[in-house]
Amino acid sequence: MKFSSPSDTSNTERLFKEHYSLLCLYSFSVVKDHEVAKDIVQDFFISYWQKEDELTITNSFKAYATRAVKNLSLRYLEQQRKQQRLLQQLPINDYEEITEEETPIEKNKIPELLDQLPESRRDIFISYVLDGMSYAEIAAHNDISINTVKTQMKRAYAFLRTNSTKDWLHILLVVSTCIVNYCVS
Repeated sequence: MKFSSPSDTSNTERLFKEHYSLLCLYSFSVVKDHEVAKDIVQDFFISYWQKEDELTITNSFKAYATRAVKNLSLRYLEQQRKQQRLLQQLPINDYEEITEEETPIEKNKIPELLDQLPESRRDIFISYVLDGMSYAEIAAHNDISINTVKTQMKRAYAFLRTNSTKDWLHILLVVSTCIVNYCVS
């Protein structure tokens, strides 16, 4: 795939070819998953390519890239730990009581509710819930303030909370699942 950018893509391509395998191995040593490691390194290079003109690397590219990939890998692990803690806090009995008939109704309702959100609010919500982006990352990506992101997230949660009848923690998990389905379809 050919990208166009104000920066020199041949330099980025050269760095990618030169360091990709090593960075994948480094990321794998942290996350212990080959596919996740590849995704992390690819995300790093996309981010680097987008910000290349703004970056000032004081050491070598290898040192910069290694540190960035390490941080991205550790961030991934922290997100996984948060998900696990959330799942462990869920009362199991609540999920055993859900019937087969209830789940599809709720799964269909969430995408409908998401469609009712203003587009920018929906994008911010999906970036946070699905992509695991921080408020600061969302703000930078959308060129808005962190307070705007916070406000939009509060409004999205409030809307979903008031328009749904299930236990809120269950809704959050269903929302995450439905967002994946919503984004794929």
